[in-house]
Amino acid sequence: MSMTPVTAVFDIGKTNKKFLLFDLDYRVVFKQQTELELIEDDDGDPCENWVDLEQWMQRKLKQARSNEDFEIKALNFSGYGATLVHLGENGRPAAPIYDYLKEYPSDLLGRFYQQYGGKEHFSVVTASPPMGMLNSGLQLYWLKHKKPDMFDRIAHTLHFPQYLAHIFSGSLHSELTSVGCHTGLWNFREDRYHHWVREEGIDPLFPSMQPVTTSEKQDDGMRIGIGIHDSSAALAPYLVGMDDPFMLVSTGTWSITFNPFNPEPLTFGELKRDCLSYINIYGEPVKASRVFLGREFSHQKKKLDRHFNSHNAGYEMEPDPELLEKLVRNANPEKKLELEQAHGSGPYPSDEPGHWDPGIFGSYTEAYHQLMLDLASIQADCITLVEGEEPVNQMVVTGGFSQNTLFNRLLASLLPGKDIYSASLPHASALGAAMVVNGQESFVNEQQKELLTLTRHQPLPVNGIKGYRWRQPGINGSTE
Repeated sequence: MSMTPVTAVFDIGKTNKKFLLFDLDYRVVFKQQTELELIEDDDGDPCENWVDLEQWMQRKLKQARSNEDFEIKALNFSGYGATLVHLGENGRPAAPIYDYLKEYPSDLLGRFYQQYGGKEHFSVVTASPPMGMLNSGLQLYWLKHKKPDMFDRIAHTLHFPQYLAHIFSGSLHSELTSVGCHTGLWNFREDRYHHWVREEGIDPLFPSMQPVTTSEKQDDGMRIGIGIHDSSAALAPYLVGMDDPFMLVSTGTWSITFNPFNPEPLTFGELKRDCLSYINIYGEPVKASRVFLGREFSHQKKKLDRHFNSHNAGYEMEPDPELLEKLVRNANPEKKLELEQAHGSGPYPSDEPGHWDPGIFGSYTEAYHQLMLDLASIQADCITLVEGEEPVNQMVVTGGFSQNTLFNRLLASLLPGKDIYSASLPHASALGAAMVVNGQESFVNEQQKELLTLTRHQPLPVNGIKGYRWRQPGINGSTE
């Protein structure tokens, strides 16, 4: 019995850690996943348990390599961003893997912006909304000035995906999809590290920059890639498989809208409305907008379930055009969604959370339709925000909301003239990592296009819906 040649990928998210094997047609032939308990860093805040993570990864690969059904030809890694791993001279972590939700000292942040051109200018040049520890490069500034003893022990700093690769290859690399993602490190105007990196003397900590398709052949013949930022990895299959310009609406806890076809530089007004730039597998900037849409949906749906005692209702609810027409026609401000989880994100950020009362609605169905109408309206505004001067008519919704017919048909109704597709492609970030480790020549493949499995959604027959807006321009932090 012959062995199936496969590409192995570790897809490491904050919650779920996955190990997958892809055959030559990029179909998943094996998958396992786990969740690992967090530990505390030296300040008592939660952080990644790198010891358990390394042991789990090494165990999974060893088991797969001993499986006589598969021959692993290549190995790559997709990992979450906004995270740095600091190695000592021995090549092992010399500091905790600090969580990007950790609080950044406001006094130090103020000093940094004052020193390096002000918050607005710095944010525009680095395409990084001011987000504290989420601007992962600033973590090194924090360590240097707040934890100098720990900083002095650092020999090399890797972005998280490149650390995952280092576990197996022992090599040290930097890579642009990680460096260029709201880290505060990369000057998008000059296409190089921002001058603060040199002035603070941290540039020697970063290994040399390598293309995302780089791989190294091991003595046993297996090639090991250098890792890729998971958002850029998830975009990759669509960049390859779509023939015409498109936007990708990647939904989950965060909803991120990627427009690879908008070359216009970010403005500070866009940054304030939670826009940023990623870098794709070809090294090109991708304008994107973010909103905490999935977190808001989960929170509000639980409230509806409790209030109406209708657990697990709603997600597969069929659209009710007559009910939607009433909601659109009346557009009662008291019934409109108030953001309780996503208030600090998206096109209309607010410092303070609101309160949305399910008790104002006569039924679960009415409340759920209002919720989805407003979430779809917010998403439509995120799409419009990054469209740019050249219209893009294809929208591909992936992730959790791709399975919600009501959401997608509302989106089609709110964006007349746009073709709204949902994609059922599972494990897109892992697939992207598998594609890039196999090199540029693997990117053109008709079978890969078939993997996207796009479903088009028609607008709803609801009068006046295309003019509905959750918020009007100029409200709640928007800019004209």
